[in-house]
Amino acid sequence: MKRYKSRHGQKLIRDSYDRLVSSFGVAVEQKDVPTSFGSTHVIMAGSASSPALLLLHGTGDNSAMMWIYNIRTLAEKFHVIAVDAIGGSGKSEPNANYSRQFEQATWLDEVLHELKLEKVNVAGVSYGAYLAYYYGIMRPEKVNRIVCMAGCITGSSSELMLRMIRAFLPEALFPTRGSTFRLLKKLSGPNAAALLDHAELMDHWHSLLKYFNNRSMMKHKIKILQDEQFDIIRDRCLFLIGDSDMLSNYPAAIDRLKRLRMSYKIIAQAGHGINHEQAEQINDEIISFCRPEGTASDNTLN
Repeated sequence: MKRYKSRHGQKLIRDSYDRLVSSFGVAVEQKDVPTSFGSTHVIMAGSASSPALLLLHGTGDNSAMMWIYNIRTLAEKFHVIAVDAIGGSGKSEPNANYSRQFEQATWLDEVLHELKLEKVNVAGVSYGAYLAYYYGIMRPEKVNRIVCMAGCITGSSSELMLRMIRAFLPEALFPTRGSTFRLLKKLSGPNAAALLDHAELMDHWHSLLKYFNNRSMMKHKIKILQDEQFDIIRDRCLFLIGDSDMLSNYPAAIDRLKRLRMSYKIIAQAGHGINHEQAEQINDEIISFCRPEGTASDNTLN
């Protein structure tokens, strides 16, 4: 399956990716990590002697776009490893094995092995939030703390699909610049300007909507996990949810967090782009929750 709808579109996305990374305001190292599913691209920042923090982005984006407002601050406290999802719109390159038998936990196992990381903190946004808690449940011995942003515990595949359709259609079907702006405003809270007023960020997202084939991420399946599986991570996981996030802040999702006794915070004036719209607060929350001396009880949680 082709990841890009044209070579021209792929070049636009790659060139814009590089410009976004160059604006991070912190020294980074970029590396391609071999795995059995293909080459995985990572962006690393911060001292290798600091606690490791794995960053996982959402379905329709990549590390360059997702962490532009976070990586500089997080790198002051952590050895940050921002991973481009294999099959996604970043610089990771899947091989034929990706299409045949991809499995998320095995993939991340191999990334950590190649980077010589035995244990990490993990933070993710949207699909990356699911991947963060899924990996924590599948590999509890490899994960310290987990921060899930703009994500929820999915009750059913149909529930997830319905909310995605309501959120992204019809704007995503006709990715003009106008519909790109309308879609972002629809997904965001009052601080949408953090995205709308960033010209390079908007150009990049418009190119993703226009030229990237989201179906190439379909191998990253979301599994419905059993309630008892969340016992494994309950004391080590924090959900951060925007009060205006139509994809993760709705009654059934919040009730599920309460029923499973998961720690969560509602972040004011934030939508699905929570770590862009309220970057300073989100950075503080990640640092506070994942700091080596921190404990879950140190946080004021719902």
